[in-house]
Amino acid sequence: MILRKDHRILVQGITGRQGSFWAQAMIDYGARVIGGVNPAKAGSRHLDLPVYAKASEAGEFEVALLFVPPMAAKAAAIDAAEAGAKVIVCLSEHVPLHDSLEMLAAAKASGSRVFGPNTAGIATPGESFAGILPVFNQNLFAPGRIGLVSRSGSLGTLMAKTLSHAGEGISAFLGVGGDPLIGTSLAEAVTLLAADEQTETIILCGEIGGGGEEEAAERAQDLGKPLVAFVAGRAAPEGRKMGHAGAIVAAGRGGYADKRRALEAAGVAVADLPSQVPDLLAAA
Repeated sequence: MILRKDHRILVQGITGRQGSFWAQAMIDYGARVIGGVNPAKAGSRHLDLPVYAKASEAGEFEVALLFVPPMAAKAAAIDAAEAGAKVIVCLSEHVPLHDSLEMLAAAKASGSRVFGPNTAGIATPGESFAGILPVFNQNLFAPGRIGLVSRSGSLGTLMAKTLSHAGEGISAFLGVGGDPLIGTSLAEAVTLLAADEQTETIILCGEIGGGGEEEAAERAQDLGKPLVAFVAGRAAPEGRKMGHAGAIVAAGRGGYADKRRALEAAGVAVADLPSQVPDLLAAA
């Protein structure tokens, strides 16, 4: 699902410092935040919004945004899924692997899509955002026709800034997350953007580790829209782990050369530097 301005957002953990700051930023931007969840403060109001004990008390909503500690992520996600959330955005990192497995299984059973764990969020510049992204800064996130998928929030923001400075803009941003086990893969994310009528071209921001970029490459020729990629980690020493838990290269799998080879074999132009992406988009 691409986030739209009419989608209702429930913030789980809204009363915390980060939840408060970003929920207010989302409200100021025009996102339709309907309330929050904190069992300890149920029945109160925060940011002039109602606070509930659990997601099922909040009525109808499309997006659940999780500002909760990693050990609480599983319970919060299952609560949101059982309450009917269409999308669950799990910002928490260092979620135990077995908790992620249970969380994703519950979401699948309820028909909920999960972004994360360890995502920076999702956004549609000019409409709405859910997460910890500086979408309110048009020097970074300008509205446009380019879909952007990234494992990393900081790399995604850098790419957004690069596009903005080149006079381009973003139709939608999908942060899939940097943990080893995530709910929405890179391949699924680029497919979602390919189906979006407001998206003309797509950028994939990947990094070493895992096989997500290779899987996305397998779908590239079926997207019906140009796909350009940048993969971080070109200069990383062999076997080196980067900042994300999912950026682990092991047994000759998930290395930079492997990813670039797979993408280019599928006809995807791969930039050496983020600054080269606007020119590759123009050529595409």
